[in-house]
Amino acid sequence: MEDIQQRKLLSALSHGAIFFSSTIISIGIPIAILLISNDPIIKSNAKESLNFHINLYIYALIFGLLIVVGIGILLLIALGVVSFIMPIIAIINVLNHPNVSYRYPFIFRFV
Repeated sequence: MEDIQQRKLLSALSHGAIFFSSTIISIGIPIAILLISNDPIIKSNAKESLNFHINLYIYALIFGLLIVVGIGILLLIALGVVSFIMPIIAIINVLNHPNVSYRYPFIFRFV
């Protein structure tokens, strides 16, 4: 497989892993890609995907606690929309620009 095609595939797979499941599988795929790949762009995309997943879990926990206040439901709905739209934007971006890693806006980078 050509390097650019492999870069596109693995980068898109790491960002699209969230659509497979919202459990450990969605985090396991970027971790596996991070460990098996030597390409710095693919590794960067896998790390960014992991950071996005971690941020989603943290925000979901915080917004879940805010249900008591009454605003949590709306925030959880907005988080659901963001968790669906942002990976699609990331996949389109990595397919159109395979030599640049995608960076999600407004997230904390832990990895």
